Amino acid sequence: MVQVDLEEERKEILKRYRRLLKQAKPSLKEGDAKLIKKAFNISMEAHKDMRRKSGEPYIYHPLEVALVCVEEIGLGTTSIVAALLHDVVEDTDWELEDIEREFGYKVMTIIDGLTKIAGVFDYGSSQQAENFRKMLLTLSDDVRVILIKLADRLNNMRTLGSMPRHKQLKIASETMYLYAPLAHRLGLYSIKSELEDLYLKFTDTDTYKEIVFKINESKSYRNKFIKSFIQPIEDELVRQGLSFVIKGRPKSVYSIFNKMKKQGIPFEEVYDLFAVRIILGSDAEHEKADCWQVYSIVTDFYRPNPDRLRDWISTPRSNGYESLHTTVMSNTGQWVEVQIRTKRMDDIAERGYAAHWKYKEKEGSKAPRGLDDWITKVRGLLESNDGNAIEFMDDFRGNLFHEEVFVFTPKGELKVLPFGSTALDFAFEIHTQVGAKCIGAKVNQRLVPISHKLKNGDQVEILTSNKQKPTEDWLSIVVTSRAKAKIKDAIREEKKSAIIDGREIVQRKLKQMKMEFTSENIEKLRAYFELKTANEFYYRVGKGTIDPTTIKSFKEFKESQKLKNRGTHEKVKDESSFTKEIKSLKGPDHDQLLIGEDMDVVDYVLAKCCNPIPGDDVFGFVTVNEGIKIHRTSCPNALELLSNHGNRVIKARWTSQKEIAFLAGLRIVGTDRVGLINDLTKVISNELKVNMRSITVDSDAGIFEGTIKLYVNNTSHLDKLMNNLTKVEGILKVTRFD
Repeated sequence: MVQVDLEEERKEILKRYRRLLKQAKPSLKEGDAKLIKKAFNISMEAHKDMRRKSGEPYIYHPLEVALVCVEEIGLGTTSIVAALLHDVVEDTDWELEDIEREFGYKVMTIIDGLTKIAGVFDYGSSQQAENFRKMLLTLSDDVRVILIKLADRLNNMRTLGSMPRHKQLKIASETMYLYAPLAHRLGLYSIKSELEDLYLKFTDTDTYKEIVFKINESKSYRNKFIKSFIQPIEDELVRQGLSFVIKGRPKSVYSIFNKMKKQGIPFEEVYDLFAVRIILGSDAEHEKADCWQVYSIVTDFYRPNPDRLRDWISTPRSNGYESLHTTVMSNTGQWVEVQIRTKRMDDIAERGYAAHWKYKEKEGSKAPRGLDDWITKVRGLLESNDGNAIEFMDDFRGNLFHEEVFVFTPKGELKVLPFGSTALDFAFEIHTQVGAKCIGAKVNQRLVPISHKLKNGDQVEILTSNKQKPTEDWLSIVVTSRAKAKIKDAIREEKKSAIIDGREIVQRKLKQMKMEFTSENIEKLRAYFELKTANEFYYRVGKGTIDPTTIKSFKEFKESQKLKNRGTHEKVKDESSFTKEIKSLKGPDHDQLLIGEDMDVVDYVLAKCCNPIPGDDVFGFVTVNEGIKIHRTSCPNALELLSNHGNRVIKARWTSQKEIAFLAGLRIVGTDRVGLINDLTKVISNELKVNMRSITVDSDAGIFEGTIKLYVNNTSHLDKLMNNLTKVEGILKVTRFD
């Protein structure tokens, strides 16, 4: 057992507490320090016997969360107190009433929003999604709940190394699915970037390490390059008497990884690896003019890329972000992104929502309205949403869009919509009734259908008809949550009677088949008919699109599954029931996958969405009808499965027992020549004795593109094959696809 030096720990706790007070000091009012001390002492006492997975005292966690609130978000005393006490109600005997008595109603409501829901959930619902919903509903009262939750999540991600692998995957995916987009939406760019980097660190460690190594390797060259790049700009800014600071920084690991993945290029080909930021000390009246003056100076020395100019000063992003971005060509032939902004803009860009409010109070209406409009919009969504929690999560994530389009009404009023919005989205943005009766639009005086996608600068006039009404198909046309919610409301009224009829039919049918009408059986029926919700299933039965007689085929399928799996899947609902069950289910020894807490051998199905092969990083997922499915951690569906159904995720890892062939796909690009195909097939069939299932080749203007599906034993077998193929003359790139 590890010996703990309690005296050293006590000193460390006090050191962290003092650091918190020091950071908070500039914004403290009279009596605040006393209040923080009281919260610290209560938290210290409540958590005194608790330790984190790493073995450290638990009190480190609330202290670090409070520090993030102050240092990185810029929150005040109420948030510090709530951060120090955020786990007290969940983990100890303290009740919300005790918090209210000691610290008042405001702190109590924030802590209530941060406390997870206890209790049993219906089969097929998601505890994670329910907790997200509870937390987000408090956005209606106090946005600080979300900000403290982001600080809490950031600290959890920073200390994720001490957690078991399947928990790392679940927490990291949840972070990427909801918290990183949420941080982006609230303008907390540095927190968003760190969350994304940590997600990559724990889900694809090798890639993360490789990019970090390459960034560090090029550090001295980069510093030298930035120094010579900014020298002439710096001299001119001084000459013109401007007050400024210039920073050079590499792009985040995740954004580099994202570029490599999206464009299918190696690290060396990512052209804007670093950005130069010029921060001006301008007063409010001259901000815009000063930024454009600096743009003019930069482009006097370096030629800009006309397609890469982004002016978020004239039209700020809806999360309050303001900056002028341009990409210029350096004298050494490298593209460099230059960001030009003032101290106020930089504050809002780094600290988002909290800074936005600080400047709003200081300067009245000068602060951008984007964030207020967004919060108002989200409050509307939260109040009108009465679907299930997973549906709610999908709708909410639709609000966390990254890119935007700026369009105008016929009278010239500016509307900001998510990228990909259609004329129908615009109609609902104007008014619910305009949206519900929309039959088309005129975009820049040209007639277009309701599904027409809008572009920046479009002027849109909506055409309506009293005979028009929303239909199911409209949901696939719109992207904004407002439009989706209003269309669902209109359809819901029409759907209600069909759902009631369908429910009665299903009840009758199950009774005839001598099956119970339970939420578990309904959830399995829903999954069998591949529908998203139970109500969707009832609706289709009520409408007659699912013939009630086909429910009989579900019973037959269930019986055959039962026979096939010897009862495994009936009893398995989540990880805990799975590990109890696993002992009696030792499978044959030719299986290559170990599953569950005890790493036993059990039957499984390989997911078709990502075709895992031995050597891939994988996890098991307990499905409703098909038992355990194995997915790659990089599977396109992994993020949603791990975020919304973490309780059904099971550890899984490969052993290298026996060689079995697994299907994999390769995409090959190169310059065409006579005999190229012959050389490729030689490497595949002769050198490595690999069986091919199919090969398709397309050659255009001397460029060769091909896809090959082949059978390999594991990832190292596949890597060796890819390596050998890149050595074939004329081959430029070989990548794996799902």
